[in-house]
Amino acid sequence: MDKIALTLLVIGGINWGCVGLFQFDLVAFASGGSASLISRIVYTLVGLSAVWCVSLLFRLGDSK
Repeated sequence: MDKIALTLLVIGGINWGCVGLFQFDLVAFASGGSASLISRIVYTLVGLSAVWCVSLLFRLGDSK
């Protein structure tokens, strides 16, 4: 689960980098627009991955 969440977070980071640098939304381009169902699912999964990775930060700190 951690690897899936990190992968989705990387996808989201790359997408936001493209938006910030080039004003190009890669997810919207690949899935038919930012309002499409697929885009909304991807955006939601990236957001949930970010929440999951916050818990990962705390778990990594406990493994010392």
